Amino acid sequence: MTENTKSFGNKSEDLACKYLEEKKYKIIERNYMYGHGEIDIIAKSPDNCLVFVEVKSRTSTEFGQPEDSVTFSKRKQIRKIASAYLWERQIDNIECRIDVIAILFLKGEKPKINHFKDAF
Repeated sequence: MTENTKSFGNKSEDLACKYLEEKKYKIIERNYMYGHGEIDIIAKSPDNCLVFVEVKSRTSTEFGQPEDSVTFSKRKQIRKIASAYLWERQIDNIECRIDVIAILFLKGEKPKINHFKDAF
């Protein structure tokens, strides 16, 4: 991963965190690693649901919308990592879901954020 890619990813995750905090979510953890995978953001929703958030961003729609890049294998990996997080932290009896926050950075425009709750 190049430094520019990493920087762009961090910028996108920072914006997603700000968006969630404005919606009264509490950020619990960022960049949770398990094995070779990662969950971008783990948060508590205003209704006390534990939310695992995948952030996807793009600077154009030439290859589709940002959310289009959450493939079947990526969804499978996120579920596995979310389960590992719950096991590792010994968390049970809490409602959980997986969200996707898609951010489109078009030149000269304010970033467009789409929040897909319970995405898969």
